[in-house]
Amino acid sequence: MCESFFASLECELLARRRFASQAEARMAVFTYVEAWYNPLRLHSALGYKSPAAFEKEQLQPDPAAS
Repeated sequence: MCESFFASLECELLARRRFASQAEARMAVFTYVEAWYNPLRLHSALGYKSPAAFEKEQLQPDPAAS
């Protein structure tokens, strides 16, 4: 999964632009991860859910288990 993340990061963000400074690059990566990759981007390894939705679902108690 880590290789998939870095491939996505490179393809969707880094290959498309140049940064004026290291601070700008860090902010762009942070924004990509926190505003797009975790809350919205669907992942096949998570059943085509976003990491945020998958985590929320995992934290919910399973009514069938009761």
